[in-house]
Amino acid sequence: MTDASEKAPQQGRSHGRLKVQVTAVPRDLMEEPRRVKGAWEARIVTLFPEAFPGVLGLSLTGKALDQGLWRLETLDLRSFGEGKHRNVDDTPAGGGAGMVLRADVVDRALRQAMAGAPMDRGRWPVVYLSPRGRRFDQAQARAWAAAEGVTILCGRFEGVDQRVLDHWDIEEVSLGDFVLTGGEIAAQAMIDATVRLLPDVLGNAASTEEESFSDGLLEHPQYTRPAVWEGREIPPVLMSGHHGEIEKWRRAQREELTQARRPDLWAKRQGT
Repeated sequence: MTDASEKAPQQGRSHGRLKVQVTAVPRDLMEEPRRVKGAWEARIVTLFPEAFPGVLGLSLTGKALDQGLWRLETLDLRSFGEGKHRNVDDTPAGGGAGMVLRADVVDRALRQAMAGAPMDRGRWPVVYLSPRGRRFDQAQARAWAAAEGVTILCGRFEGVDQRVLDHWDIEEVSLGDFVLTGGEIAAQAMIDATVRLLPDVLGNAASTEEESFSDGLLEHPQYTRPAVWEGREIPPVLMSGHHGEIEKWRRAQREELTQARRPDLWAKRQGT
């Protein structure tokens, strides 16, 4: 039973504002909720809401967040916990090391996190960050960017009660073939990969067209001034001004790099 004196679950913290305002006093990105109609939204269920926005509040993603091009909301899983101490986990059924996040606690958090969001998973994916999930890639980032938003459950401890994952039809996604202490770092990486694909975030949409993974190939090498550095010159073709030849060289470089460094991508591209 929950403690009769406990407070109601806290509202999530929101990030982003309606418009840019010039002020001599720095403004806290977590100051108050600011809703921008139609903006892409990330809702994060986590035991560590203070980890956000983190790197997402910097550079182009931070600027876009501040301008209202996308929105970030964090929900503290602890506030949905059981009893006086807000317990969110318990020992694994059947025995074993570690603790498991409780289904009832996670369910309460997800009910608030999904309030007002479409239940169509194509329009609004719901994901749990787990090492056993499908590996996140550029195609998934594009799919998320095309949706209205995403709800992400950050894992901790030994995982989450399977029943709540099944009940909510949650997709499990992994950042890579390694294990982190929690999903917060992975969530920031995936959101960054998604937000940069949103309209007007990068400013130049063409910058995403030839980068790594955009068409199954790695990106070609890049060069800039000085023309000669430590005895190494910029490849002459890039200085020739012949755009057709430059494109051919870049294409050849992309294919060569992909074959050498990511034979798995090359094989997939060749249909083998």
